[in-house]
Amino acid sequence: MKNSKRGARAATVSVGALLLTLMASPAAQALTRDDGDDPGTGLSVAETIGYFVVTPIVLFAVITGLVILSDRKR
Repeated sequence: MKNSKRGARAATVSVGALLLTLMASPAAQALTRDDGDDPGTGLSVAETIGYFVVTPIVLFAVITGLVILSDRKR
């Protein structure tokens, strides 16, 4: 019984290490630039907030308004 627990533990650790290695490999390959890789300019703080905070809130408000208006007509 003791050996089977050790084997299961060893297998779990091995699978965990394998999964971590597989998940980390694309990030390690991204450190070197490929030929023709031109990332361009980054977003400003205002653009980032606009795209990822304001736009989803506005879309949520529009969808909510449309649902409320269509529900009142019934």
